[in-house]
Amino acid sequence: MAINYLQALDYMYTHLPMFQRIGSAAYKANLDNTWAICNLLNNPQNRFKSIHIAGTNGKGSTSHMLAAAFQEAGYKTGLYTSPHLKDFRERIKINGKMISKNYVANFIGQYQQDFNRIQPSFFEMTVGLAFQYFAEKNVDIAIIETGLGGRLDSTNVINPIMSIITNISMDHMALLGNTLPLIASEKAGIIKPNTPIIIGETQAAVKSIFVQKANVNNTKIYFADEQFIVSKHKENSLLKVVHQHEIYFEKLNPQLKGNYQSKNIATVLQAIKLSNSLGYKVTKTQAKSAIQKVVDTTGLLGRWQVLQEKPLCIADTGHNEAGIQMVLQQLTQTPHQKLHFVLGMVNDKDINKILSLLPKSAIYYFCKANIPRGLNASELSDHASTFELKGKVFKTVRKAYNAAREHAAINDLVFVGGSTFTVAEVV
Repeated sequence: MAINYLQALDYMYTHLPMFQRIGSAAYKANLDNTWAICNLLNNPQNRFKSIHIAGTNGKGSTSHMLAAAFQEAGYKTGLYTSPHLKDFRERIKINGKMISKNYVANFIGQYQQDFNRIQPSFFEMTVGLAFQYFAEKNVDIAIIETGLGGRLDSTNVINPIMSIITNISMDHMALLGNTLPLIASEKAGIIKPNTPIIIGETQAAVKSIFVQKANVNNTKIYFADEQFIVSKHKENSLLKVVHQHEIYFEKLNPQLKGNYQSKNIATVLQAIKLSNSLGYKVTKTQAKSAIQKVVDTTGLLGRWQVLQEKPLCIADTGHNEAGIQMVLQQLTQTPHQKLHFVLGMVNDKDINKILSLLPKSAIYYFCKANIPRGLNASELSDHASTFELKGKVFKTVRKAYNAAREHAAINDLVFVGGSTFTVAEVV
């Protein structure tokens, strides 16, 4: 059936359950639909080389930096990530260019009747679309980011050349488990037989789970932060990278400015080093260049993104406990007088845990992102008041952001965050 791009989008959003919009009702605790789609498409996941990335925080930044590095080295590089911020097509890119509207429309038009029969979620269908696109376009390598978890994530039908788990913290507990070891066990589900695994951040509470899973699968395990030490120069914002006691980069100026990126950079460098032993050739110079211009190369949005100067306005998608802690740490290190905090959250997070971390001295602008999962702004304000967080309620994210900018003095700081979807409406 011939349809246009807008009709394809309408079909996806209205017929396919979407986790980002409605939450756990869209989550399928098995891979049956994904396998059905892969079989329908003649198993495109077997027709390209891939690297699989899971983790609670940092997997998006890591995916984009790694894709930029392969691209810099001249490889035709696919990149599959989620969620998107502005445009559905951000999820599926080759060499930094989004999948075409025509390709999406033709794909949905061709397989719509099959999807009505299979009844996949939005994410399951999108995975099929990405894999078909990468296979048809003959990518040299595709960087594939999991959506949620690992073991039962729809992306977990690939046989990658390596797997990466960035870190583990508390998020999506209702689906993945309410302890770090339980969550780690789900993420460890991407570890495959004889396929090397990189762990981005060594965490005592879960290290043994990954080691055990690697041993069972007869695979080599690397802890990136034990191989690459990334630290800030005392006199400037540049980074110094040391590999096995020798200076690897004296001065690295990453385009992603969040302090937390140092962990992701170590992970990316370990992945590049490993890929060089697996037949790909990415030089140190190419790796450095990729890290220093990843936003320009891949179009990544919402990672400590400066929206304007004077007053300084910053947006960041960190939204779980660990992500918010890293954001708050960086806010304290960013010179400012008063902090204006534009805050919107989703209704299935442990919001009390996050609200308890937020600074009482900030002025808050409570809002709701324009998705069904968004937490009502008045409700958010009521919860926040029990933690002595004070501010006003706004009907939209944009109105909250505009009010914050109006009220902020020239040396104040406006921060937008709490949810990926809140950030999506201002970047």
